[in-house]
Amino acid sequence: MKPESISTLKKELLHLPPDVLAAYCLRLAKHKVENKELLSYLIYHSNDQGLFIEEVKKVIDEQFKNLNTSRTFLAKKTVRKVLRTAQKYIKFSGEKTTELELLIYFCRKMKASGLPLRYGSVLGNLYMRQVDRVNKVQGMLHEDLQMDYADDIAKIS
Repeated sequence: MKPESISTLKKELLHLPPDVLAAYCLRLAKHKVENKELLSYLIYHSNDQGLFIEEVKKVIDEQFKNLNTSRTFLAKKTVRKVLRTAQKYIKFSGEKTTELELLIYFCRKMKASGLPLRYGSVLGNLYMRQVDRVNKVQGMLHEDLQMDYADDIAKIS
């Protein structure tokens, strides 16, 4: 069975009664944890981005506390897990300023972790990709917002 396009689904959803629509949303949330997390974000956090960013920063802090620096391999796995978590929440938000703040925070935490971020290493390359992504996202913002984040970006570069 081939799934329908988003536009077709949107047209059909507009014709459904609210109680059926709510039942569909709940059914989607039961099947995947990520769907439930997205629904929670949309209901509880989408109208207050500042609070959402602070909560995600706490999650990132918790994960960096569990960072095993004794072996680079284990540290690399943990850093990738933290990055996946940050990217998931960035995807939920969909706002460029939220993406920029979370990526800058991730880079700061990574730099402060004491991990070897030398050029050419896996961790160094991962860090540099995130710095490049920060610069790319900053270029998409309005000029006033670019200036607001310029100092923070200079600290992680």
